[in-house]
Amino acid sequence: MILSNQKADSIGAISSTLCLIHCVATPFIFLAQSSLFNFGNGAPVWWKFIDYFFLVISFIAVYRSTQTTSKNWIKPALWLSWLLLFIVIINEKLGMFPLSESFIYLPTISLIALHLYNRKYCQCNADKCCTHEK
Repeated sequence: MILSNQKADSIGAISSTLCLIHCVATPFIFLAQSSLFNFGNGAPVWWKFIDYFFLVISFIAVYRSTQTTSKNWIKPALWLSWLLLFIVIINEKLGMFPLSESFIYLPTISLIALHLYNRKYCQCNADKCCTHEK
């Protein structure tokens, strides 16, 4: 049980970090591309779907981490961060309301921090996780 929780938090932190790198790198990559080629076609389809890939991986990591964490406050914090990330990504794709693109950094960085915190401080000390005991 402990090993699977550490894996979920590690995968969640890595996935969120890669998502953050993807978000930071995208403007620079397409700025360089547009100045070199002047196509103006925007991002390739596969690049746009990376957002959904990170969203699915982070959902799985949050789900597993919240099942085995020993701190009850981590559960809503992880889900709230994931929900904010989901809203920002969906809003970016659909353009529902104006939102700065830099807003995506808040839930992404909070997911990284929460997964790392959970990995270090919120592990169960027994075979059976403390959150499932009554």
